[in-house]
Amino acid sequence: MANDSQVKAVLDRLKIETPSWAYGNSGTRFKVFAQSGVPRDPFEKIADAAQVNKYTGSAPSVALHIPWDKVEDYAKLAAHAKEEGVVLGTINSNTFQDDEYKLGSVCNPDPKIRDRAVAHLLDCIDIMNITGSQDLKLWFADGTNYPGQDSIVERQDRLAESLSRTYKALGANQRMLLEYKFFEPAFYHTDVPDWGTSLVHCLALGEKAWVCVDTGHHAPGTNIEFIVASLLRAKRLGAFDFNSRFYADDDLIVGAADPFQLFRIMHEVNIGGGFDVGTPVSYVLDQCHNIEAKIPGQIRSIMNVQEAVAKAVSVDQSALKAAQKSGDVLAAHEVLMDAFNTDVRPLIREWREGKGIDGEPMKAYARSGYAEKIATERVGGNQAGWGA
Repeated sequence: MANDSQVKAVLDRLKIETPSWAYGNSGTRFKVFAQSGVPRDPFEKIADAAQVNKYTGSAPSVALHIPWDKVEDYAKLAAHAKEEGVVLGTINSNTFQDDEYKLGSVCNPDPKIRDRAVAHLLDCIDIMNITGSQDLKLWFADGTNYPGQDSIVERQDRLAESLSRTYKALGANQRMLLEYKFFEPAFYHTDVPDWGTSLVHCLALGEKAWVCVDTGHHAPGTNIEFIVASLLRAKRLGAFDFNSRFYADDDLIVGAADPFQLFRIMHEVNIGGGFDVGTPVSYVLDQCHNIEAKIPGQIRSIMNVQEAVAKAVSVDQSALKAAQKSGDVLAAHEVLMDAFNTDVRPLIREWREGKGIDGEPMKAYARSGYAEKIATERVGGNQAGWGA
């Protein structure tokens, strides 16, 4: 069983990137809800992300979404992030909002539209070269709504060609992360619907192509920990996009719907080496806070992940192995339940305080007055949100 110092060592290494879009206005398909103090540009988004890092000690980087976070000078944005105590992280592409992409982007039957999509991906790599970002995140809304609408096989060929053109432009220390989603907005078939499809393309591309697992992108009942274990075994798990869902891609606070599932996933990550020194696995939040406050929503998410990780690292691996080898089903299950039911909050509070961070991040942020400050100062201009 890991002792407290071992758990704290993992917490020291655990870095969870927050997404710029989580600080903007968002909502359902029917309504985007505005809040006071919401950032009006990427610079203010980064300032908010710095608050999450300040109170959790685990969020030192910010993921950007292009063109939502488009600026004239990305070097200036990177310098601003450094001044705020964070860095720019994953660059997320957007090939799903332009009218031309109605029938797809990189899988579109029109080669001119495919060229347009690939050009955007190459622009994202140019941004990475300026900001120092190492990961290019690709999620495609491509697919069809009706049988016969397009050739499933030909769309896979177009996808492979587009990915190959993009892959060749990556720098020596850069990676491509291919995300999957089993449905929405395409309802008959999606071109990258599952981890197997993503993995097949990544293996064909080369060692700089990795699979990204979004915890909300699975059908109900899917054993996500099996997927994670399999990708770790294949050494192709590149990143997590953390969120939570009750039905589909709900984008809720990670661990809110099923904290036991999050623990089980983190257990597989732990035994698969995902928390080791030098791990290639990156951890990113991918959430939209529709009705809850933006910054506290991110802080709560970081805390949920920290607690799940601390519990996973606390699993008595020796006892678990012994029970598994002897075929003692109940004893093996009890080992996991003991770790899950352990209250790790006092240990994490102690860890935070040892790093000079307030032991209660949510309360500390509420006392800081930052929310009131930005509500007063951020008047005028256009609030950031979906598509901005």
